[in-house]
Formats: sequence, structure tokens, C-alpha cells
Amino acid sequence: MEGSESEAVFDACDLNPQRFINEVLNASDDLLDGAFQFCLQQASIITGCGEKQSDELAKGVSYLRNMTQGILDKRMNIWEKYCLRHCFSVPEGFLLQKTQDLSVENLSLQEGGSEAELDSQLSSLREKLAAVGKESSELHREIQALEKQASLNNSYDASIAEALQLYEPNSTHEMFQEVRKVASVLQAKAETMQIKRAKDMEPLIAGKINSPSKRQHVFDNHDLTASLE
Repeated sequence: MEGSESEAVFDACDLNPQRFINEVLNASDDLLDGAFQFCLQQASIITGCGEKQSDELAKGVSYLRNMTQGILDKRMNIWEKYCLRHCFSVPEGFLLQKTQDLSVENLSLQEGGSEAELDSQLSSLREKLAAVGKESSELHREIQALEKQASLNNSYDASIAEALQLYEPNSTHEMFQEVRKVASVLQAKAETMQIKRAKDMEPLIAGKINSPSKRQHVFDNHDLTASLE
């Protein structure tokens, strides 16, 4: 990356990709050292070994650390190359505009243009929002009308189904039997009431026939007939 176009661009922005990569590599080495030191301390406490055994344990931990360090270095070298070639590489022909080229007048024009553009976009969004709100209201009214029509259709279908059920053969026969049964009951009640009423009227009729006024009226009629003869 040294002497390349990417380096010039990053230098102009006061950035140093290689320094960032070195700091990451140093941090990974520090983490590895701390991890194996902690491992050695815990192993000594757990095993409770003597001085000779502690030396052997330290040699074993050091061997594991060196083996891990070698594998980590290979992986980190690959990562470093990838970052320099892809992450910190600018496109070919990229030009960084210098600050001196931007005058106060150009900045004010750009700011004014950006504000006008934002106002235009805001107005457009407001118009779209109003149109969407109007369309939503129309759709809501159409949905209500469709729901009302569906309710009427369901009621109409239910009425037709009920009417058809009344005209079914079984239903007609059942209705006829019910009417016949009710008529029989009414006829029996009427006959019973007629008999009871006749029985109640017999004492009244007998009393009127045997009353004195009735007999006097009969005698007067007999005398009138005799005088006429």
C-alpha cells in the first residue's frame, strides 16, 4: 500500500490504515498472552504441584501458546492482506476534492440548492400523503357499502330459506296435523260449554213457568177466549 494512490487518499484524510491493522494485531497478541498466563495460574492452583512439576507445567503451557501463536499469526496475516487489498483500497481514478477548491460562495449555493430540493421533496410527500388519505377514505366508504349490501343479501337469503322450509312436504303435513288437532280440541271445548250452559239454563226456565204471574196470564187468556165464544 505504500506509495499507492490509496495511501495518498488516506493521508489526505489524516487516516492510517496500517496503524489500525497493527493495533488490532497487538491487541490479539495481548489477549493471547493474558489467556495463557491465566491458564498457567489456574493449572498450578488446581494441581498443587511442586517446583519441579511447576516447571514442567510451564513448559507445556508455553508449548501450547507457541503453537497457538503460530496458527494465529498465519490467520492474522491473511486478514491483514485482505484489509489492505479490499477494505482500504480506493477505486481506480478516485479523486479527493481539496478543501481549498470549495469557496464560501459555492457552499452557500449548495446549501441553498439542497434546502430548495428538500422543500420540493417535502411538498411532494405532503401531496402524496393527502392523496393516500383521500383514497383511504373512499375505500373505507366502499367497504362499509359492501358490508351493508352483504348483510342485506344474507337477510334476504335467510327469508327465502325460511319460506322454502314452510313449503316442504313434511312441514306442510305437520302443519295440517297441528291444525286438525287444534280444531278437535276447540270443538270438544265448545260442546262441553254448550252442555254446561244448557244445564245452567234449566232451573231458570222451570222457575219462569211455575211463577204466579205466569199462571195468571194463562187464566186471563182462558177467560177472554170463553167470553168471545
